[in-house]
Amino acid sequence: MAEKTRYSDEELEEFRQIINEKLINIREDYAATMRVLMNQDTNDVSDTSPTYKSLEEGSSTQTKEELVQMAQRQQKFIQGLEAALIRIKNKTYGIDRITGELIPKERLRAVPHATLSVASKNARKK
Repeated sequence: MAEKTRYSDEELEEFRQIINEKLINIREDYAATMRVLMNQDTNDVSDTSPTYKSLEEGSSTQTKEELVQMAQRQQKFIQGLEAALIRIKNKTYGIDRITGELIPKERLRAVPHATLSVASKNARKK
């Protein structure tokens, strides 16, 4: 029996559903993060009142920086998931971009935007 070189249409559909669910959740998280960054989720006056406590200001700045980093990670994850949907459409999803072999289903279920198997990723780090 020849070695399988790509996932079947049924398997690709399973992965598409997993990715779409993750996209819905991460887009909601990203929108919530952006609302907090833009002060849209609050009736607070912190964005208009004079700031006179330097400790609070420093803490607020650190929190905003952390939120910006989180938003960047969320945006990168969204882009990775969207790219995975394109690979599904092109029927190249789940193929290790270094070895050309299939990435195990378990890895794709856990990390649906993966383009490398664990072995390829570890070999690349060395």
